Amino acid sequence: MNSDLQIIHEGLMAPNAWLSPKFFYDETGSRLFEAITGLPEYYLTRTEKTIFEQARSALVDSIGTGSVMIDLGAGNCEKAERLFKDLRPSHYVAVDVTSDFLAASLKRIRANHPTLPLHQVDADFTNRVTLPENIPDDQRLVFFPGSTIGNFDRDAAIRLLGEMARLAGAKGRCLIGIDLIKPTEILEAAYNDSRGITAEFNLNLLRVVNTLAKADFDLSQWKHRSFFNPEKMRIEMHLESTCDQWVKWCGGQRLFQRAERIHTENSYKFTLAGFESLLQAANLRQRSVFTDEQQWFALVIAEPAGKP
Repeated sequence: MNSDLQIIHEGLMAPNAWLSPKFFYDETGSRLFEAITGLPEYYLTRTEKTIFEQARSALVDSIGTGSVMIDLGAGNCEKAERLFKDLRPSHYVAVDVTSDFLAASLKRIRANHPTLPLHQVDADFTNRVTLPENIPDDQRLVFFPGSTIGNFDRDAAIRLLGEMARLAGAKGRCLIGIDLIKPTEILEAAYNDSRGITAEFNLNLLRVVNTLAKADFDLSQWKHRSFFNPEKMRIEMHLESTCDQWVKWCGGQRLFQRAERIHTENSYKFTLAGFESLLQAANLRQRSVFTDEQQWFALVIAEPAGKP
């Protein structure tokens, strides 16, 4: 059984079933998420964009220019590309699991920035990422905007931050986006949009599992559920069975009862102090923090704790 099948089997057989959010991002899922970022309820992308625009010169002062920009989960690469003019990277390394989607994004960037060395790395950043041998290691910027770090529980987030520190190297820096605590109604609306695109994105996960694990999920018999869990400070996304049903996949089967759920994603919301403690646990230190006026979102610049 390959690693993806093992993860799927383990999750579906757990007492409280779950599926890894890593399976959201096939080509369809990537395009659906791109659509989500433009929704009126989804404040995260536009708030982050405002921070980038308003803190442009301060970001350059904190990061410097000429870095090797390593974009984890690059997707359409647009966030990184908007910073090229100011940060003037010496190389751009795009890391993602969706090979064809990423190749199309880099083709567009190559047309817009013909002299910038581009590197495509088809990899899952939740595992150890191997960069091409010709990537300089003296000045790196690991670029991780959005709020993806919030998809990981504390231990997994610390491991990922440690991997980012390794990729950055002793002289490098990391730019990380985090979503901050705010009123529950705003949080929940962002994950339950009126057009149902987030629901479609969540349900697409079952299509991916059907393909990867030869499963027989009937998407019409599942519905999207999302809510804020205040005790754990996270949005939870689930898929809920609308009837009693058996589901089979390569290596297993399970009876899902009506209203039983599959937990598909967490999105932790942070305080600035809480996130700083994560950085410290990963041997990183906070260098700079940039937020919007409402303090809904933050961009954090971090560097190795032992850096002079």
